Amino acid sequence: MKIINCPVNGARPLQEFAYGGPFRDMPDPATASDAEWGDYVFNRDGAPGVKREWWYHLASGVWFVAERDTLRDRFLKTYLYDAGDQAND
Repeated sequence: MKIINCPVNGARPLQEFAYGGPFRDMPDPATASDAEWGDYVFNRDGAPGVKREWWYHLASGVWFVAERDTLRDRFLKTYLYDAGDQAND
């Protein structure tokens, strides 16, 4: 059984979580060009490696960021998102 460490609830089984997509900075919709917006919406880096992703703990309703090695299918780190915390970059 795969276990994910929820930053609020601790180690929980994978079945309690939902993948929320890649963690990416969204361009400002008011100032982004069509090309910038199209790149954000449609293009993804599919190469294996360490990715930052949004995950959701279904039981508690907590969204968090996970760093996951997609090559080895391992969760490296999970933490709550803080828009003002540049250390998470």
